[in-house]
Amino acid sequence: MNNSIEQRLEKYTAKRPQEVLIVTAEIEGEADQIAIFKGFSSSLMRPTAFDPEVSVLPDQATILTIDRLASPYNPNNPQYIQQGLSWETMQPLLSEVGV
Repeated sequence: MNNSIEQRLEKYTAKRPQEVLIVTAEIEGEADQIAIFKGFSSSLMRPTAFDPEVSVLPDQATILTIDRLASPYNPNNPQYIQQGLSWETMQPLLSEVGV
């Protein structure tokens, strides 16, 4: 998992702890939503392994959208910074923090 998509997004949130990323992706033909916060990933729709070495967002996944939200994340009242970003649109933000 060297410089994988998931690692880059986790590093981004570690450097911007005031943000939560919600990634909507297709993994092995199934939809999933993944919350990434302070360097950790967790699926919101399926079980997440206890072992942090087990990828929640494999590189084969198709990223549909990435939403940036203000921390702390409250699913009942999300505070969006930006919605519907593509992986390509996220690249400059990752570069800004050096990941």
